[in-house]
Amino acid sequence: MRFILTTLFLFLPVLGWTQERSMTIEEAIQIAVENNFQLKQAENNVMLSEQSIRSAYGDFLPNLNANFGGNRDVGRQFVEETLAFEDITAYRITGGIGTNVTIFEGFQNINNLRRSRADHEQQKASTDRIRENIIFDTAMRYLALLLDKELLEIAKQTLETSLMQLEQVEAQVEVGARPVVDLYQQQSTVATHELQVVQAENAVNISRTRLIRILQIEPDPDLEFVVPDFDDSDLMPQNLNLEEMIQAALATRRDLHSQEYQIQSDRYSLDIARANRYPSISASASLSSSYSDQFTGIIDPDTEEFGTIPFMDQFFDQRIGRGMGISVSIPIFNRFNTSTNIQQAQIQFRNSQLQLDDIKFGIREDISQAYNDYQSLIKELEATERTVQAAERAFETQQQRYEIGATTLIELNLATTDYVQALSDRQSVKFNFIFQEKLLDYYIGRLEANLSF
Repeated sequence: MRFILTTLFLFLPVLGWTQERSMTIEEAIQIAVENNFQLKQAENNVMLSEQSIRSAYGDFLPNLNANFGGNRDVGRQFVEETLAFEDITAYRITGGIGTNVTIFEGFQNINNLRRSRADHEQQKASTDRIRENIIFDTAMRYLALLLDKELLEIAKQTLETSLMQLEQVEAQVEVGARPVVDLYQQQSTVATHELQVVQAENAVNISRTRLIRILQIEPDPDLEFVVPDFDDSDLMPQNLNLEEMIQAALATRRDLHSQEYQIQSDRYSLDIARANRYPSISASASLSSSYSDQFTGIIDPDTEEFGTIPFMDQFFDQRIGRGMGISVSIPIFNRFNTSTNIQQAQIQFRNSQLQLDDIKFGIREDISQAYNDYQSLIKELEATERTVQAAERAFETQQQRYEIGATTLIELNLATTDYVQALSDRQSVKFNFIFQEKLLDYYIGRLEANLSF
């Protein structure tokens, strides 16, 4: 990351794209946020965590089950209604409804609900950090592409200047005003600049492909990316306080909050594992009924007719059964599974705490480095301004001396190279200075999708 930042430079204000199909850095960021599959997956995981909370609430409620079945038994069998074995064909219908509720289970339901809430918050914080990463990566790739296009234009302009100078040297050599070695030297310079153009074109193609990849859009060769507007007001240094930035990051960084919620979740998982050592108490209730064609009795009190009791009388009146119960389960030995689960939960909890400490150290390191880079860039702004002025004077002097034959072509080329390099360094520092402020926002955790330059 640092290598990319130190190479992004040379945004000339005179260069821009005015084609109809264009995209700004703000639009690119918005598209990347909308299309990124990792962010979509994270948002889906947030919805899943919401369902987990709903399920955890449901664990406090009693369950309710209903059953209904029928049987046809043929052969010798025990008839429950007559308490005898008979060779018959019997038809039976059964049905019932039952419920069960957990009264006490070592507070597992409570801790499961708390863990589900912590997991939900952890997923939300993680999703927010993924969004920040997408914003930052998109801005990096967008600006890297613009830089490479600027470098390509400079390489082309430098090559054009070298070709013009080659024509002048050829004419001077023909009339004997310059030695032939100047011609060879200039031909070598032209070849070097041609190679630089090829390399710059390849860099543009690579940067464009990387940007299209993160945007997840179809490649469009006619699509142009707009250069952000920079002015001198963007170069005004801010009065930053390192410790205040670190404290702000510790309060706002989403990845830090995500890990804190992960620690809460692991702590509740440990409590759930320990709950398996406690007895559990549950209560149940049931209502059932049945019908059998072997169930006989008086079906008409007036005539005292004897026969099979009708279905409605059996199922909804005479054969209704009701039950209630309470059960207590006391764990005694379960092949060391409970102890193993507790130890695993304890290790996971400690690992999460260690990871939180590592994130905090990383935050301090990132912000300290970014802050020091920012302070260095302030000094580099002043130094590069003086370097440009000195290199410009040296170039103009060598150019005048070469025109009158007081210096060599090699010395003029060296002065030209130094001047171009000084201009490039100046633009690089200006760009890095502006982007470094966004980098600080990223490390602090306050980078938003409406990022602008």
